[in-house]
Amino acid sequence: MTVVGVISDTHGLLRPSAVAALRGCAAIVHAGDIGRPEVLEGLRAVAPVTVVRGNVDLKWAGDLPDRSEVTIGGRRCYVLHNLKDLEFDPREAGFAVVISGHSHVPKIEERDAVLYVNPGSAGPRRFRLPIAVARIEFRRGSIEATSIELPV
Repeated sequence: MTVVGVISDTHGLLRPSAVAALRGCAAIVHAGDIGRPEVLEGLRAVAPVTVVRGNVDLKWAGDLPDRSEVTIGGRRCYVLHNLKDLEFDPREAGFAVVISGHSHVPKIEERDAVLYVNPGSAGPRRFRLPIAVARIEFRRGSIEATSIELPV
C-alpha cells in the first residue's frame, strides 16, 4: 500500500496540524493556491511534493505548472487547481484519480470509474468551511481516499 497526502489552498499558511496529518505519506500533492514558497519547503521536509500553481500563485510561482501528472502504484493521477478547467475525459485518457482544489470544500467522489479528490482548504478559514487535507491509499486492487478535518 502507498499513501499519498493531498493538500490545497494553503494561501501561505502551513498549519502544524496539516503537517502532522501528512506525516508518513510516501508523497504529497499540493493542488494550488500555495501562497508562499515556504509552504512547499515545509511539505518537502515531510515527503516528495507534486505541485500545481493556483489562481493566487502569481510572480513567485511562475515556474510551477498549471497541471501535473503523477503515477502511484501504476495508477495515473491528474492534478489541476480548478476542476472546472478539466478539458478531457480522464477515464478515456487512462487516469484513475483527479486531484483538484480551489473550492475550499472537501469532496471525495467516484464518477465513471475515476476517483475525484478535493482536500478542501488547509489555509486560513473561509466562511464556515472546514480546514482539511486528504489521504489517498493506493492498494493493489483499490484506491480509497479519506478527508481529514483539522483543528482550527
